[in-house]
Parts: sequence; structure tokens; C-alpha cells
Amino acid sequence: MAEINKAPRGTCDVLPQDSAKWQYVEDKMIETAKIFGFSEIRVPVFEHTEVFTKSVGDTTDVVQKEMYTFLDKGDRSITLRPELTAGVVRSVIEHGLLSGPMPLKVCYIGGCYRYEKPQAGRLREFHQFGVECFGAKSPAADAEVILLADHLLKNLGLKSYSLHINSIGCPECRKNYHAALKEYFRSQSDRLCGTCLDRLERNPMRILDCKSPVCSEIAAGAPVVLDYLCDECREHFEGVKSHLTAAGIDFSVDPHIVRGLDYYTKTVFEFVSTSLGAQSTVCGGGRYDGLIEQMHGAPTPALGFGMGIERLLMIMEAENAAMPESKKPDIYLAPMGEAAALKCTALCKALRDEGFIALTDITGRGLKAQMKYADKIGARFTMVLGDDELTANKGKIKCMESGEQTEISLDEIREKLYELAYYDGITADIDSLIK
Repeated sequence: MAEINKAPRGTCDVLPQDSAKWQYVEDKMIETAKIFGFSEIRVPVFEHTEVFTKSVGDTTDVVQKEMYTFLDKGDRSITLRPELTAGVVRSVIEHGLLSGPMPLKVCYIGGCYRYEKPQAGRLREFHQFGVECFGAKSPAADAEVILLADHLLKNLGLKSYSLHINSIGCPECRKNYHAALKEYFRSQSDRLCGTCLDRLERNPMRILDCKSPVCSEIAAGAPVVLDYLCDECREHFEGVKSHLTAAGIDFSVDPHIVRGLDYYTKTVFEFVSTSLGAQSTVCGGGRYDGLIEQMHGAPTPALGFGMGIERLLMIMEAENAAMPESKKPDIYLAPMGEAAALKCTALCKALRDEGFIALTDITGRGLKAQMKYADKIGARFTMVLGDDELTANKGKIKCMESGEQTEISLDEIREKLYELAYYDGITADIDSLIK
């Protein structure tokens, strides 16, 4: 029987004390995408199952083993999205966005769902940031998307990561490569797992991505795709490397990268970190020039990447990257009596209108309990209001760090709180909130 007070296996709650880190990272992601000309898009959490089987590929682990698929009440096959690219492509086709100015650049943040064995940095519900660029076929576009990911990782304070790139060619030059792979893997077929035996005839490149230790060992000796590139794909890959070099981005060519989804063509890449011990991919992507046509849109070159937020946060923590804590209340107003409570409500409203985090008692606590609560939540200032303070229209603001108290007119609480917070260096961004 399911435990109603325990999250499902492979899911994770983001608690209030951690939400500031998520908001910080997500804000950095959207800000970085914007300076590269990308605008946010939001697509549904679930799609018709065919959106993924026709794009991700029915020989991939994602489709064969990991998708959350069910029939809805109309007997339609629905799947929780295992990744976001396919849904974004469906959306831009449906809404005619590809008929507008090109290139079309979009970014997104959203949850994804895959039924796989939970482990550190790999959950059944996980969150991705990603970008997609449509309508640009030049190597400069590949480099720009890679530069965006690199810019973001540096901006978040990451240092121990490296860029690995490869080209897996186009459907034409991959024919010869597939033939070479089939010949090689057939010679090892008695050692392949059942899933890879099925892949051998349908899509032998998927064997290169198998998680089985035995299959991985066999795949290490397989023919290398770079040896089978056509002239166009080879020229494109050289162009990508030239643009990255011109931008001063270090990279290594890794002929074993194929990525886990079938829609990729030509350039594929991964940003890999060693901060969690073993190598861990923090970002992966590439070009998928045939996907839009495959999903019944006009032939359009496209590329993008996805970045797992949970794993990114783990790497940031391992590297002690700077992350903000939750903002503390600027002031806690402690009322004594009903008249004071009404005044505190009014003062909080006025302070919040100016952007201050202002709190007051809403539980009927006594003064001692209120002050203990203000200390626990880290309020920077407190003020006690009773009958005497109401009569005099004055109160004393107390700095909780220094213990200093300053008497002020209640009519000037906004200006005085700003002055105290500003000069004490406590609320650095309040001056931008004062009108």
C-alpha cells in the first residue's frame, strides 16, 4: 500500500529553505538565454504518445523502457513528457512559428518524467532547462548554442567541467556507418544483451548508448563515426570547431558521443563535470535537422540542448558555487492589543507596497513568543507597538544584529527603515525599490 505521507520513489520535494537556490538558478538560465536572443516557451506536461515515439525513437531506452504512458478517459494514448524538444517542435509547427522571422530561438524550464532507477542526480521526475534554435544550418549556430551553455555554467560559478563534441553525420553518410556497425556487432552478438540484439538490425547506433557494462565494453571497440562522415558533414564539423576556437572555448573531440535520442544529426555535444566523483553530464545537446520534417513540418534545420537542474545544483554545491539564501524579513512588527494589531496590519501593508518584507503577528501570540519567533525567522529589525506607542504615534525600531534601538514617528517608518537598512548594509537592494 502506498504511503500517503511519503513522496513517490524517484521524486523530490523542493523545500522552502532550498527554493531560493532554484529561483536563483532558473533566473540565471532565463537571463542568459535572453542575452543570446532566446525567448521563453511553455508547453504541456503531457502530449499524445506519438509525439515521442516518432521523434525520440522507438529503439531508444526512453521509449522502450522509461516513458510514463497511459490511456486517458477518451481512450487516447497520452505520455508524460520524457524530454521537452519534441513538445516544443510540435508547438512551433502547430502555431506556425516557423513562418516568422528566422532563426526562431526559444528556451524553457520544465519537469520531465522517466521511469528509471533513481540515483544521485537522476530522478523519475526531474527538471530541465533547454534552448532550441530553428532555421539556422550554419556551424555558427552550433557554436552559439554551445557558447550559451558555457556562458551559463561560468555565470553560475562552475569550474570543473569540460566540453566534449562529436559529429554523428547525416542520414546519408550514416548508412555506411550503420553497415560497419552491424558487421562489427554481429561478430559479438553472442555477448549482447537482448535489447541490443533487437537494436542490431533496426538501429545499431543505439548499442553505443547501452548502459549494460558488457555492451559498453563491446561498444568501446566499435568503428568510429568520424571515419564515415560525408564531405558536407565533415566540413560542417570543422566549421563548428573553428567557431569554438575563435571564441576561445576549449573542447575535446569524443567520437563515442551519440546522445540517447534518435533525432540527432551532425553535431552532438556534452558538458561533463567531475565534481561528483565519476564523470557526470550536466548538459547535452546537438543538431536535429530532420526532426521537424519527420513531425510533418516544413524541412527546417534545428538544434538545441537540455540541462538537468537537479544535477546542476548538486555540482554547484560540490564546487561551493555561490548561491543565495532565502531573503529574511526586513522587519517584524509585534503588536500588544487589538488596536496595535490593526495598526501593524496597516503599517505592514504600507511597507510591502514599497517592496519591504514586513511581517506581523497573525496567531495571537504574546510578546515574548513573538520576539522569539522574530529571532527564529531572522528578522533584521523589530518594532513593538502597544497603547503607549499608538498614543505617541512613535515606536522604537530595534536592529536585531546590533541591539541598537532608534525612536521614530510611525508616519516615517518607511523612510527610517530604508535609512537604517541601507546604511547598515543589510538590505542592499532596497534603494531600488524606493520610488
